[in-house]
Amino acid sequence: MTLLAALTAEVEAAAHPHSGGADCACPVSSTPLADRPDATVVRHHDTVAKAHAPGADPTELALRLATAARFPDILLAPLDPAPTLLHDRLVSFWPYGTPVDPDDSDVAPWEATATLLAHLHRTPPPAGLPPMRGPAKAARAIARLHTALHATARTTTDADTDDSEVTGSGAADSRVVGREVPVPVAPPHRAPGPATPRAAAPVLAAWAALPAWARGETAMPGVPALCHGDLHLGQLVRHPVPDGAWRLIDVDDLGVGAPAWDLARPAAWYACGLLPPDAWSRFLGAYRRAGGPAVPATGDPWPALDVPARALTVQTAALALGKALEANRPLDAVEQEMIDTCARMVRIPHQLASGSPH
Repeated sequence: MTLLAALTAEVEAAAHPHSGGADCACPVSSTPLADRPDATVVRHHDTVAKAHAPGADPTELALRLATAARFPDILLAPLDPAPTLLHDRLVSFWPYGTPVDPDDSDVAPWEATATLLAHLHRTPPPAGLPPMRGPAKAARAIARLHTALHATARTTTDADTDDSEVTGSGAADSRVVGREVPVPVAPPHRAPGPATPRAAAPVLAAWAALPAWARGETAMPGVPALCHGDLHLGQLVRHPVPDGAWRLIDVDDLGVGAPAWDLARPAAWYACGLLPPDAWSRFLGAYRRAGGPAVPATGDPWPALDVPARALTVQTAALALGKALEANRPLDAVEQEMIDTCARMVRIPHQLASGSPH
């Protein structure tokens, strides 16, 4: 039995704990919400089961689940704070919540997101909670890019071809930002180009220019706070359905660290020109009104946001280019824009710190 099939059986059993093992008679079948190497997620009626990444630490995951259960006004609480084991993967169970509508950017809950983050950052971290994994995820994106570059180099050598012959001509994948959050996208500075190893140069240079803590090599600076670690609008749901209060989901990267990291993705999109100034203003204003500690209450927020925003820009560009190289396809417009931003960051060391999106 595959992991997906086994997880489907588990979520159906969890949704009907008093069925005595009888087959589910629900009129709506189970629905896979994700089936990736790092996560498999299945929904059945009002219950969701998630198989976490291979090798996930059971003690750390249990601490993260317990934290979500402890603060249900901020984080969606699991149905059971203790993970179970299935096919050598840790599994957690959750109530289903209504996600952000990816097709309606006009109702993106920027204020609710910022308010939840501020409350999360002001919450004393529980004892023993591991570090927030944001910088580690950025480092993994760079490692994936290196792997894709090495594979492309081997392919090129084996085929005795130049870059133009290995970029492929298939249709571009859906835009990187769109997979994470429904935001309007500004016109790109230039047309997207081919995914070639040459495109990696500004990404790797921008990565090398980051301080060691942003690359996950040393401890994060400043007063530690309780952080989400992978914030985007895909990490929010309304619970109870259909229109309950917004809650943060996905605790895999939850931990103690620099709270500015949780603001870095929208900050980077704004600095790249991918997030409209009005949306950024709404987000930042709500965070400040809620007393969020990541930025000063007034004045220029960019000295606090510069390094995390740069790191998230590099992470997004590296992941996009790595995936394009793996799929042997061209870059799309937003992927190209993220790589172009890395190039500008290298040419102008404090591009993002200026506070200007262009």
